[in-house]
Amino acid sequence: MEQNKIEEKQTAQKAPIDFTALWQSVKNHRKTYYKVLGITFVLACIYAFSLPRVYKCEVMLAPELSTNRSSSSLASLARSFGMRIGSNVMGGGSEALLPTLYPDLMNSVDFKTSLFDIKVCAKDSVKPKSYYDYLLNDQKRTWWGKAIGGTLNALISLIAKEDTTDNSKVNPFRLTKQQTRIAQIIDRKVVCDVDQKTLVITIDVKDQDPVICATVADSVKERLQQFITDYRTNKARVDYEYNKKLCAEAKVRYEKARQRYADFADANQDLVLQSVRTKLTDLENELQLQFTAYQAYVAQLQNAEAQVQQDTPAFMTLQSATVPIKPAGPSRKKILFVFLFLAFVGVTIRAFHKDGLLKPLLGLS
Repeated sequence: MEQNKIEEKQTAQKAPIDFTALWQSVKNHRKTYYKVLGITFVLACIYAFSLPRVYKCEVMLAPELSTNRSSSSLASLARSFGMRIGSNVMGGGSEALLPTLYPDLMNSVDFKTSLFDIKVCAKDSVKPKSYYDYLLNDQKRTWWGKAIGGTLNALISLIAKEDTTDNSKVNPFRLTKQQTRIAQIIDRKVVCDVDQKTLVITIDVKDQDPVICATVADSVKERLQQFITDYRTNKARVDYEYNKKLCAEAKVRYEKARQRYADFADANQDLVLQSVRTKLTDLENELQLQFTAYQAYVAQLQNAEAQVQQDTPAFMTLQSATVPIKPAGPSRKKILFVFLFLAFVGVTIRAFHKDGLLKPLLGLS
């Protein structure tokens, strides 16, 4: 008995699919297809055309690293596998902020809040405003998003107390709820990526306005370059300011010594006393010492200034920010296709189930 059941199951599983019956089932339910696909097409159009268009701008940079000019074959081989071996890693250099850390830098609260004050101007506007105000007030939303958001805001305003927090002042140490929400929006709109092999920096900015998209991308690039430059030249700039202070003090001492020598020489011009000559010689020697010290500090100041220029990194812009012409999404054709495909599959499964063809098709008894 059990052997017969097994043979029946194997026979049922090996039975060929009757495509004629399947096609006939589809034809019998064609009115259902017309109705469901028609309604689905209308709903998909409403959904797709309600979504705001998004534009994308991409900027690519190649930074200069503060490592030795000549690299070994081992370091080159390591870079091909996404690793770095060099003087900056092994302790022979001073580079600590590698390009691989730039995405973490841009995700920091300090960097994101520094983008709040970027002046942007929309495509159809002539009045500039801050990027913070634009994200807060001018973002397009779907009609259902507005309805749900308005309802939630109304309920929150009835339940919660009125928010009297001052959002005009930005303190990265303690952001307000509104500022935190804008920072999260920027985190989704501005993305930085670094190629592990070539170390090329790619900055992607998405926005609903093409002009603002390009403006923010260019501003992010400039601020990232400025931050890296400030970091790389920090010690050199501190040394320059210190040498500038020493040089100014040495100049004051030299001028005072020169004035004392000139006053004493003018006051004792006709005297030939030995004491006068000795005093004049001492003042002249002091003047020469102060002048020599002043010259040395001037040389140090010039070297410190040259060091600042030497430590300033150079960036090669591989791709500049340009105003995008075509939107990057959402793809309305893909949305329509997915909606219609899912509706077709659903109606087909229902038709096969009603005609008793679904279980044989799936190999079920």
